[in-house]
Amino acid sequence: MKNKNLNLPNILAGFRILLAPLMLWFMIDQNNSLFNGWHPSWFDYFAGLIFVIASVTDFFDGYIARSWDQMTKLGGILDPLADKMLVLAGFIGLIVLDRASAFAVFLILSREFFITGLRVVAISEGKNVASTMAGKIKTVVQMIAIGFLIMDWPYGSELLLFAVALTLYSGYEYIRDYLK
Repeated sequence: MKNKNLNLPNILAGFRILLAPLMLWFMIDQNNSLFNGWHPSWFDYFAGLIFVIASVTDFFDGYIARSWDQMTKLGGILDPLADKMLVLAGFIGLIVLDRASAFAVFLILSREFFITGLRVVAISEGKNVASTMAGKIKTVVQMIAIGFLIMDWPYGSELLLFAVALTLYSGYEYIRDYLK
């Protein structure tokens, strides 16, 4: 009997879970690295590359799961977990590098934890907790902001503030929909 949980979307989500700590390591271990003598920008490049690869797998695991009818309960857990781990690793690294506002990160992560808890409660009550369009846009803007900040590009801080606004708005939508 074939294990339906061992499918490409779940493998991609698992791969993203493994990439998150690797990306964080490149971000925060620049002084104590095995790669002594590297210019600090190389750590940014590798962390950025890992982040892009992980972000692309986020798109493809969802697309493949829906297109190939490979959506599973395990995937429903792994995908958001991988997303949260990637965002958490990115934000921790950015705070350590002093490239992101700790308060902005606090607001984003607080919303993420709160909505994750709300989704668990909603599921236990048999309610639909599908992602909203605002939630999907929020994720994309967060990913772009993290990428800009990892690479230390201009307008990264402004993108982060925009991500905070979208994050709080999409959190409001989840709460509003839950209360209906």
